Amino acid sequence: MTEDSPKPRKLTTEEKRQMKSAARLYAVQALFQMEAAGQSATKVCREFESHRFGVIDEDGTEMAEGDPNLFRRLVDDAVTWQAKIDQATDRALVAKWPIERIDPVLRALFRAAGAELITPATPPKVVITEFVDVARAFFPEGREPKFVNAVLDHMARALRPEAF
Repeated sequence: MTEDSPKPRKLTTEEKRQMKSAARLYAVQALFQMEAAGQSATKVCREFESHRFGVIDEDGTEMAEGDPNLFRRLVDDAVTWQAKIDQATDRALVAKWPIERIDPVLRALFRAAGAELITPATPPKVVITEFVDVARAFFPEGREPKFVNAVLDHMARALRPEAF
């Protein structure tokens, strides 16, 4: 940075919150893409950070800027802890609906949310609220957000009982 260049502006609390929300949405999309296309976490994270975060698409629509640290942590933790997260999700689902049978977008959402629930950095109620909002973004007219709320509440109580 030279003496003439302006110092980067400090982000407001609301801007930081929006970046975290965008990172959660991008993590769900990245996990979906990894499963659908058989791509590695490293490749997908690199693609998202360079081609989606804050990028203006061909329609002139600006993509939200995401928090890269949270995004990478969610994707990496979802991969690292996938078996534990999937077990917690299975326990939260009725016996007739194992995780393999649910919509792949919901599966990715539960894995991203589970990754955030495993670590104590964010209160479980915040994680649930944020990922219910992500479900609304993918399923604006459906019952999925209520389903996500119920499953994540069950998962949170199992993974972080001390928070309740």
